[in-house]
Amino acid sequence: MQAAKEGRLPTVLRYVVLTALGGAVFLGMQAFEWSHLIGEGARLNTNPWGDASFGAYFFLLTGFHGTHVLTGVIVLASTAVRTAKRLSTSDGVETAGLYWHFVDLVWVFIFTLFYLL
Repeated sequence: MQAAKEGRLPTVLRYVVLTALGGAVFLGMQAFEWSHLIGEGARLNTNPWGDASFGAYFFLLTGFHGTHVLTGVIVLASTAVRTAKRLSTSDGVETAGLYWHFVDLVWVFIFTLFYLL
């Protein structure tokens, strides 16, 4: 944010692109995890390791979150393009960052519920 407010566009561009790449890597890892779980027999209505409702909760919550991450990656990519063309404002960068941080905060709760408990 500070770099955007100060007009240091190369710094803004670097961090926005790195964040978008991090989101894309996250989506790739989620796709890998989903394919593994589906390959093992987990479905929305089936869980080969226990309570059947786990599959429904897991796939719906992580899928909903993944959709928001994808949206965030698109927003960040758009912000990067606008920054590269010198069309982005510090308010636009801040709005993209606020959305990204919201999605990130939600992941903390999902991770805690499904991976740590």
